[in-house]
Amino acid sequence: MYALVDGNNFYVSCERVFRPDLNDRPVIVLSNNDGCAIARSNEAKAIGVRMGHPWHEIRHLEKEAGLVALSANFALYGDMSDRMASLVAGLGHQHEVYSIDESFVDLSGIRGDMTERAHVIRARVLQWVGIPCGVGIAPTKTLAKLANHVAKTAERKPGSYPAEMAQVCNFGQLPRAELDAVLASTDVGEVWGVGRKISAQLKDAGIQTVLDLSRLDPGTVRRRWSVVLERTVHELQGMPCIGLDDQPAPKKEIACTRSFGQPVTDLPDLEQAVSTFAGMAAQKLRKQASRTAHVLVFIHTSPFRKGPQYARSITVPLLRPTSDTVSIVKAALAGLRTIYRPGYQLIKAGVMLLDLHSAQIRQGELELEPLDVLESSRERLMGVMDELNQRYGRGTVKLAAGGIEEPGERARWAMRQERRSPAYTTCWEDMLVVGE
Repeated sequence: MYALVDGNNFYVSCERVFRPDLNDRPVIVLSNNDGCAIARSNEAKAIGVRMGHPWHEIRHLEKEAGLVALSANFALYGDMSDRMASLVAGLGHQHEVYSIDESFVDLSGIRGDMTERAHVIRARVLQWVGIPCGVGIAPTKTLAKLANHVAKTAERKPGSYPAEMAQVCNFGQLPRAELDAVLASTDVGEVWGVGRKISAQLKDAGIQTVLDLSRLDPGTVRRRWSVVLERTVHELQGMPCIGLDDQPAPKKEIACTRSFGQPVTDLPDLEQAVSTFAGMAAQKLRKQASRTAHVLVFIHTSPFRKGPQYARSITVPLLRPTSDTVSIVKAALAGLRTIYRPGYQLIKAGVMLLDLHSAQIRQGELELEPLDVLESSRERLMGVMDELNQRYGRGTVKLAAGGIEEPGERARWAMRQERRSPAYTTCWEDMLVVGE
């Protein structure tokens, strides 16, 4: 048996923990540079705000419907996610963090009433962290994710499903007839892994509901669609095909890209941005104990702005695979200077680390010993830098190429985040103060 625990409207819920005045009000969280809605409260959904809705199209709802829009605060959301996951792990003996707001838990061998146990964990998360969540329980991960959808829908839209399925839905306790009724009332597009394109193809073939899909012959599904959809059908039939991934595989590529808050034309500003992005990517690289052999840099203008267009990228090979920030930043800046052309209003840049290898694999060369000593000292230096940034906040220690900002100043290329809430849990200066 598996459980999927999912935070409801997670980004909005994180904001509401520290601002109770936002409860029962339409609230959205905006993407980088305050571009579009990436999280919506139920009240915001009710007034017609769509996922990905551009902010300039719904800005009028601030006055007309009391819509509250906030800039994304990913430092806060990440910390709240860690707190929630630490409690969710107590539901079973194996735990997979699937995304920032979702966790799978293996319930195999756990005794007692799983529904009651899930209610206890859910109440604990709400009391200790402040995040409301839904729990779906089923014999496979695909069914557990579907049960979670039912749990949240039954709570958000009373009448769509039986009231007892709200908040926690346990498919394992349902008689076959009741389970079939739930599957028959659920659109096939709600199945984990069935995207918009496959959903349209299934509906064209007369497969409208989850129950219709679960009753297909897996071999036929494989021949007509794919092995992936065949596996999904097996999972819907109660045959586990997707195991718990409690140790995610290292990423094959690492990227750090950003849109600028305003167009950038000068090379020094671009060098600061690219240096910062390369440093952030290098830190992610070290976190998964990998090294990179190639660094890709790109810059481009906005296709939505008038004026000359420009887009270029370049891949810079490294002498040897490394996770050293200095070497990666040097390569990124060398690539940037090669592709930069003056006179263009650049709106985005990024750094990608390619051809990743495990840090345990070392490249053999002649006269290796002096290099080993240098590498060892550089690795210790990078480790200390990561620890300081982890303890005191990102960017506390960085290369001078990333620029030095005076207090209260923002780099020209920095993202526009005019509505961001304080970092309540990750910055001492932003902690809430309770007066007498």
